[in-house]
Amino acid sequence: MFRNYIKIAFRNIWKSKGYAFINIVGLSVAFSISVFLFLTAYFALSFDNFHADKDRIYQVYFAANDPEKAGKAGSMPFPITPALKAEFPEIEGITRIVNGSDVVEYKGKYFDKGIKFTDPDFLKIFSFPLVKGNREVALQDLSSIVISENMAKAVFGNEDPMGKQVQVGLDAAKKQYVVTGVLADFPDNSTIKFDAFVRSENAGGYQDQKDQWDAHSHSVYLKLKPGTDQLAFEKRLKPFTRKYFSESIASLKRKGAKPDERGDIFAIRLQNFESIHFDTALAGGGSAPIALVYALMGIGFFILLIACINFINLNVARSFIRAREVGVRKSLGALKNQLFLQIWGEAGVICFLGFLAGIVLTVLLLPSFNATFKGKLSLDYILEPDKIALLVSLFLLVTSIAGGYPAWQMSKFNAVEVLKGKVSLKKPGLLRNSLIIAQFTLSSLLICCTIIAVQQVDHLRKEPLGYQKEQVISIPVGNKVNSQQALQRLRSKLEGDPQILGITGSGVNLGMGLDRSSSRSVVGFTYKEKEISSDWLHIDYDYIKTLNIKLLAGREFSPTYQSDTLDRVIITESMAKLIGEKEPVGKFFQTDTAGVKYQIIGLIPDFNLYSSKNEKKAITMYLSHSEPLGYIFVRVTPQSLAVSMDKLKGVWKEIAPESEFIGSFVDENTNAWYKEEERLSQVFSLASGVAIVLSCLGLFAVALIVMEQRTKEIGVRKVLGASISNLVFVLSRDFVKLVLIAIVIATPLAWYAMQKWLDNYPYRIEISPMVFILVGLAAVLIAVVTVSFQSIKAALMNPVKSLKSE
Repeated sequence: MFRNYIKIAFRNIWKSKGYAFINIVGLSVAFSISVFLFLTAYFALSFDNFHADKDRIYQVYFAANDPEKAGKAGSMPFPITPALKAEFPEIEGITRIVNGSDVVEYKGKYFDKGIKFTDPDFLKIFSFPLVKGNREVALQDLSSIVISENMAKAVFGNEDPMGKQVQVGLDAAKKQYVVTGVLADFPDNSTIKFDAFVRSENAGGYQDQKDQWDAHSHSVYLKLKPGTDQLAFEKRLKPFTRKYFSESIASLKRKGAKPDERGDIFAIRLQNFESIHFDTALAGGGSAPIALVYALMGIGFFILLIACINFINLNVARSFIRAREVGVRKSLGALKNQLFLQIWGEAGVICFLGFLAGIVLTVLLLPSFNATFKGKLSLDYILEPDKIALLVSLFLLVTSIAGGYPAWQMSKFNAVEVLKGKVSLKKPGLLRNSLIIAQFTLSSLLICCTIIAVQQVDHLRKEPLGYQKEQVISIPVGNKVNSQQALQRLRSKLEGDPQILGITGSGVNLGMGLDRSSSRSVVGFTYKEKEISSDWLHIDYDYIKTLNIKLLAGREFSPTYQSDTLDRVIITESMAKLIGEKEPVGKFFQTDTAGVKYQIIGLIPDFNLYSSKNEKKAITMYLSHSEPLGYIFVRVTPQSLAVSMDKLKGVWKEIAPESEFIGSFVDENTNAWYKEEERLSQVFSLASGVAIVLSCLGLFAVALIVMEQRTKEIGVRKVLGASISNLVFVLSRDFVKLVLIAIVIATPLAWYAMQKWLDNYPYRIEISPMVFILVGLAAVLIAVVTVSFQSIKAALMNPVKSLKSE
């Protein structure tokens, strides 16, 4: 019997090839797009979950309930790590991670690599596979270096790296290390990215700051012992905080700070490592808000739901065509259950073919999807047992919903009524209207959200950064050359060139350049009994001039003043506000009582040193000829952008032949800050387009049903003198009403959802009512065009044909 059902199913599908084609294409496209959306969301949510005991790994951060604005910061002082380890037995392991990059030398060859400074517990906390070496001893020695497989291959080729010696750094800063371990390369969904690790005691500035509790420069991660409760442990940290950070607490009290809901003014707390990727305060805003990720998952379900609605509507449409078949089979003794199973079986075959075509489509389009949206998706995620079980469940669910309802409706037909030709649904049912409203609600919701998301990304790109980003070329210096010498040589080579308007250097890039590197230095100190935190930015001469930053007061650094390289700084307005000085030029401050006494020589407006997804922070700029510069900025004339880039590339080969030229334009680099939002908004756009096409397909199916039911009504109206335009209006208005209802439902939902999303950004757009008006008009127009095809066809029908059965 089952075999016969399958045969009949294939015969019926072949007999109605057009119907089957529409269903299979709709399901395959919906399934394929949904898989891409689910994979994108899954990849984002999978960050850092490959570590064993991930639920016991945390990042340490400070929570300050500042009366101006409560906030948190993940930058820690060097002495906090050994102090925590000594005083809290609940800690199974704790480690510092100091970001850095340097040049690695081996047998006369040089390699730019990302070298991070850490502690021996790093290998105990994080479960990056150690391919060679022993976790217990790999970082015990200060001269040990643990490298990645990628670095091992680049530096040593086919040699065994274990026990080999490498030089790290240049000139006086050069140090010798012995390879004691090789780590597997970090996966794409890892927050921690590395080429090598050495002990944190080797970090620059460690000796000066190892006992300073107010010099914050790095991240700290810890792993709690099994059974340790996070909240209970944070409560135990309160005496520790009062002991070592009494100045911070006192400073906040003087500002009028009140205890938060947990009774803390200033506290040390823990953030679970799995959630760090989406925490802009701790992770630096490198990822899109998690709300977008969940939205992608929701869109995937919406698209599948729309496809199911289409399937139901098309099956219901066919039920009228097959009504006599059902009546004959019932009169010949077919049972209701048998009819149900057969019709449901046909739906199951179509669903299976649709899903199979969707899988093939996914495999074929995956490389293009990754290339277009700069994704790193892999079908390996789907091949995991739990994902396969989810896909099978999804298939059964779609088959049950999309095939079960029409089969149940058709199996209920009364054989006598059917054979008399009296089977009809004179008025659209509540379910069918609800399905149409649901389709267009989801489609309108997606389109509104997509438009607003695109507007926000465009707004972020156009948000004034506080400097002129156009016409500026950023050149990463790298670690193979002396950056100060390279800058001076470049200035000498290009002196007097009319196409060059300014040259300067900085320790921090503006935007995300081709080296994909970023760094940050934050210094905290007390000034006039107030706790101050500022970005500490190393710059060179002409920085303000080259970037066209307005000088509000004072002067820029100048070679005329020798002391500028020792104890002079330029600050932003936010920094002036923090220290409470309306006229800060000439004022002095110290970052620690025994340190340098800095004098402020210049005041400039706030500017975005980092992404405008975060608020502009206070910045203190200093000049130093002893510290390396990370980047050189060159402003060129607007008429010579491409020519100047080629010229700089040639000059760079002369002054730094050992260092690769990877210059890029600053405006492109700052746009890269928003690549994640831009990528997801593109995915949203694709999904919205698919959703509206599928909705139109469903509306087309419903229109087909209605026109078949109202054939005689149309004939009567034509005989009585109705024009074609009148008929089209009458036939279309019911659908327009449903679309309008959908728009009314979608508008407040879209407004609320996007308001919540926009709250993640300090610089955001205001949602314009025109977005909803235009989307509503577009939805109505699309619906009218979709329905009009069938309406006009029905209106043009000869009334004699439609009435002759009477």
